[in-house]
Amino acid sequence: MKTLLLIFHILLCIVMIAVVLLHRGKGAELGPAFGGGSSQTLFGPRGATTFLNKLATIVAVLFMLSSFFLTYYTTRSKSVVSDVPVQTQPIQPAQQPPGEQPKQK
Repeated sequence: MKTLLLIFHILLCIVMIAVVLLHRGKGAELGPAFGGGSSQTLFGPRGATTFLNKLATIVAVLFMLSSFFLTYYTTRSKSVVSDVPVQTQPIQPAQQPPGEQPKQK
């Protein structure tokens, strides 16, 4: 299940990149807005929603949902910390040979 969800997520990433790159740039329309001409392009009506806008919205929503499901699915399993072995014996200080004095600091 996790593998299928990960493959779906990666495919959505590729589709979203393609859809965003296919959009027409808006930078050329904002330039004349500040210097005169048609100032409605900056804050005016957006016009009809294109097919690419709808597709980008759908792909973005699916990407977010797949991100949430992938995060939920991977974090509900046992923790990585629980796999660390626990030391059962206390650490013993190094034994000094008999007759030798401990070093003074």
